[in-house]
Amino acid sequence: MCGIAGVLYADSFRMADAAVLKQMGDAIAHRGPDGEGSFRSNNAGLVHRRLAIIDLAGGQQPIANEDESIHVVFNGEIYNHRELRAELEQQGHVFRTNSDTEVLVHLFEEHGPRMCSLLRGMFAFALWNGRSRQLMLARDHLGQKPLYVYRDNDKLLFASEIKAILAHPEVDREIDPAAIEDYLTFGFIPGQTSILKKIRKLQAGHWLVVSSKQMTSNPQRYWQLSFNNEVNWSDGEWIERTQDAVRESVRAHLTADVPVGAFLSGGLDSSAIVSTMAEIQADSVQTFSIGFQEKQFSELPYAEAVAKHFGCIHTEQVVTPDAVRDLDDLVFLYDEPFADSSAIPTMAVSRMAAQHVKVVLSGDGGDELFGGYARYSHDLKEASLRNLLPGWLRHSVLRRLAVIWPKVDWLPRPLRIQTLLQNLSTAPEVAYANTVSVCRTQMRRLLLNPSMLSPGRHRPEEILETAFISGRRDALSGMLAADTNVLLPDDFLTKVDRASMGFGLEVRPPLIDWQLMELAASMPSGMKIRNGSRKWILKQIFESRLPQGLVHRRKQGFELPVDSWLRGPLKDQIQQVVLNPDSRLAEYINPAFARSLYFAHCQGRGRYGQILWSLLVLGRWLSAWGGSATPTRTPESRSLIVPAGT
Repeated sequence: MCGIAGVLYADSFRMADAAVLKQMGDAIAHRGPDGEGSFRSNNAGLVHRRLAIIDLAGGQQPIANEDESIHVVFNGEIYNHRELRAELEQQGHVFRTNSDTEVLVHLFEEHGPRMCSLLRGMFAFALWNGRSRQLMLARDHLGQKPLYVYRDNDKLLFASEIKAILAHPEVDREIDPAAIEDYLTFGFIPGQTSILKKIRKLQAGHWLVVSSKQMTSNPQRYWQLSFNNEVNWSDGEWIERTQDAVRESVRAHLTADVPVGAFLSGGLDSSAIVSTMAEIQADSVQTFSIGFQEKQFSELPYAEAVAKHFGCIHTEQVVTPDAVRDLDDLVFLYDEPFADSSAIPTMAVSRMAAQHVKVVLSGDGGDELFGGYARYSHDLKEASLRNLLPGWLRHSVLRRLAVIWPKVDWLPRPLRIQTLLQNLSTAPEVAYANTVSVCRTQMRRLLLNPSMLSPGRHRPEEILETAFISGRRDALSGMLAADTNVLLPDDFLTKVDRASMGFGLEVRPPLIDWQLMELAASMPSGMKIRNGSRKWILKQIFESRLPQGLVHRRKQGFELPVDSWLRGPLKDQIQQVVLNPDSRLAEYINPAFARSLYFAHCQGRGRYGQILWSLLVLGRWLSAWGGSATPTRTPESRSLIVPAGT
């Protein structure tokens, strides 16, 4: 687990500057506090920051093949590296280290870019082929590890985080207005887009090969999860195969030369991971939990019960409203506006765990794997009702009713008749995008400065609708496909990567294993949600192993109590950053409309907490990153990153 960056110049006579490479590496030093390394070959340069997990003594990067014609810098872990190494040694390849990284250069010699399909793990890497003078970039199947790419007429820059690209002195920082609208729609920026026009994400399951003579090559997809191949095994066979696959994935994810702990929320997914770890390893599992003073948001009692049940070495912490001070660190670590409020407690639990271990397993991915979100059940009911209604009724009568029906966002979702009418009157994929959106089209038109509205036919919701259609075997499969392709990489995995790597901690989610994901994608939807019970199959596997009643309790999220904090601890920041007509944010939004939302929220006439939090984060981001300067991190945060051996 590390940070990578580098450069390729179009001019083959322009040397990669060692000082610039060092600046790029220093910008992401928090991702790799254990060491640094670089490689230069005329117009190409690679830089690496290391967090030592496997082969502590011999795994320094960049790593080369036998004749040093191929060099690689790598961020992540390859869980099947031993099997791949054995095959490569049989084919005559000679290894100099025990590192999983070295497998990459030899695998490239055998398979070229097609090597990505053979890797099991989380990864982003850059490989320089000195023979062909080509640079290959690649990102793992599901987007666990980030990789950003900047291109102009003179150069290509890449890095694990945007801040490393901005450390290069010749970068265009123009903000993309379409990305602002995307961000307000979802609370994050989806797909290949970033907040800056010239910087793009290499998307999950893609590789890119460029050279100084061909700098504009397009990324190539090597893998995509399909929901269109349903397998009809019996309940018993599905339960047995899923149980074995989860256990095998956890075992693979425990591979490390350092102690491995676990995040424990007290929910089903993380509890299932801890249960499986306790079965596999002899030592007591070290677990880490975060809760809140507000009891309705805190799962600490459930986490404590699980930890006690399995004899874990348990550490926990309560997040208070003082945690809003971490907004500075959030803005620094995430590089882009990022409004998933659970990033704050995720940073807190990562900070805490990093004082004890360098690796933790997490339960991320269980909801997308087995149908765990409450919105799935609700939208399945809507889908059933939609199928009963004739098209003419939905498209004419219900659509007109949706326009005139009173808007009551302050009510729980089942009672919001306008939202129901909107969703019933439209296509399933459009309805689901409406469900997921934080700030819908009509609200954006009122909230955004007209100059910020996306030009042409750009619709932020389209990326989610397209993903829904791609996996639409049935309504649930469409929702899971949308979440797996969009929300999982660009929201949930981004959140965990930046929060954990900000404190030199590696987080491994065994449920986000592409082989396990393929198995689950072929599972009938009735194995995931049955008679209204979500994650049905996971409950069958773990009910007898976990504390009584845990698997059937109501699901809780991991978000901050934003609604109440906006009326109290965050009030001053809202006034200064969001409602102030002289703030940077006022250049992008209508402050008067934002003020009306805030007053309605404080008076209980609307539930606008998510939108207001999004505006607060955007305003803070614009103040920190919106100009030519790059923000620095607080000394308190930097001091919590502890190099190996100290």
